[in-house]
Order: sequence, then structure tokens, then C-alpha cells
Amino acid sequence: QVQLVESGGGLVQPGGSLRLACAASGFTFNMYSMSWVRQAPGKGLEWISSITIGGSSMEYADSVKGRFTISRDNAKNMLYLQMNSLKPEDTALYHCAHGWRSSTPRGQGTQVTVSS
Repeated sequence: QVQLVESGGGLVQPGGSLRLACAASGFTFNMYSMSWVRQAPGKGLEWISSITIGGSSMEYADSVKGRFTISRDNAKNMLYLQMNSLKPEDTALYHCAHGWRSSTPRGQGTQVTVSS
């Protein structure tokens, strides 16, 4: 059973940084691509980034390109999202998800709020 648990969210000022983490279990982590998706208040799910099995290839949505960096540690079954230069429009519930450009299955999410 796939289990994904996100952490690291919080309240941050515009221009600030956060690092999200996702602990994965219940599947062979190093055999699957992984993704981050987010859902802003009143909006649908938005895919924001994916990373391949070995971490050699990543893709980003235009909305976060150049500001966010996805990474993984296969030895620890962990997925990360480094978020820099945060904007108020980045406010959302952030989920990690199993698969390439995938939104399911996903974890419960961690809330990121960007506000002054």
C-alpha cells in the first residue's frame, strides 16, 4: 500500500524559502518516478514538478521553473521540493504523488502559505 507523508510547510513571507519533504513507504521507491502537485484555495490540482527514478531528469511547470527544485534520496525513500523566491500565488496545499506527472496516489499534503 502506497503511503506518502509530506512535511515542511508553513507560513513564509514573499521572497522567502521553504523545503518540503515527502516520506514514502509501501512500494519500491527507487523504481518509480515521483511528482509534486498543489491545490490552491478554490482551484483544482496543479502539477508542478516530476523527477525520474534516478533523479537525473526533472520537469517543472512554467509557474515554478527557476524557483523550485525537486530532488530525491533513494537510500532514504525521501522526495524533496526546495522552494525559493516564494510568491503569494504559491499558497496551496502541496502533495507528493507516485508517478511521472501524476497526481494519484498522493499524500495528505502540507500547507504552504505565502503572506506578509
